[in-house]
Amino acid sequence: MKRRIITIDQEKCNGCGLCAKACHEGAIGMVDGKAKLLREDYCDGLGDCLPACPTGAISFEVREAPAYDEAAVLAARKAKEAQEEKPLPCGCPGSSCQSMKPAKSGDCADVPSQLRNFPIQLKLVPVNAPYFDGADLLIAADCTAYAYGNFHREFMNGRVTLIGCPKLDAGSYAEKLEQIFTRNNIKSVTVTRMVVPCCGGLPFAVQTALEASGKEIPYRVVTITPNGDIID
Repeated sequence: MKRRIITIDQEKCNGCGLCAKACHEGAIGMVDGKAKLLREDYCDGLGDCLPACPTGAISFEVREAPAYDEAAVLAARKAKEAQEEKPLPCGCPGSSCQSMKPAKSGDCADVPSQLRNFPIQLKLVPVNAPYFDGADLLIAADCTAYAYGNFHREFMNGRVTLIGCPKLDAGSYAEKLEQIFTRNNIKSVTVTRMVVPCCGGLPFAVQTALEASGKEIPYRVVTITPNGDIID
């Protein structure tokens, strides 16, 4: 059948991946650093991806293409969500959700831990973890807790903590954060990042996820230098 469907100009594509994130049907993916239409039957022809493209690489064309398969799109989406929430095959106890009370002074150290949840790695945490309900969320770049000596008391105290490194972790955090913001009642978001440029990917992912979720959640970014100074 002939119908309207997107086309992607590979010469104009800069590989930013924003169109793939904007395509809720999962029709677009990244291949060798370029956006590709992976499933024609997943493309509904409505063009949610068009305004996300900063280079104008995406346009419409009318040509022979399989019909849009909404049932297949919904099934793929459910399978992806189930996989994200599935425990690791090894049954590692470190992947199971735990809510904790902050330690009291003398329990384990002179400076008590303020960690309230586990796991804390963004790539591991389930999007529907029970401790997200009504949480003040701290999203911290890995290095910040080591650079800032009073990190537990000033940033982790009273917050649910998630950590990540946009330079070392593959892919973007934006999609998972969007699901966390959408599915849960998050009261506020604090991001701690290092002053180095590569750390900018963390607040960018948070901002992208907040916009995509459609929620107005109070949000702030704290930048920390390697010697422990805070730059507002």
